[in-house]
Amino acid sequence: MNWLLRFLPADKRQMVVLAQRIVASLDTAEERKAAIDYGVAMLADGKVSVAEWARFGAKLGILRGRH
Repeated sequence: MNWLLRFLPADKRQMVVLAQRIVASLDTAEERKAAIDYGVAMLADGKVSVAEWARFGAKLGILRGRH
């Protein structure tokens, strides 16, 4: 996958690397899948509310709270 990153513009490449690091920091495959699935659903309509960001942060382990 990393060889494909060379073909992306720098800003997109940085976003992919950040996403890889966030996903790698999650402990289990189930946590990774839940975070990815929620992130995709959250971004589907192109709008993200503050509450959605908070739930996403909780799934990533950044914010504490119910997930």
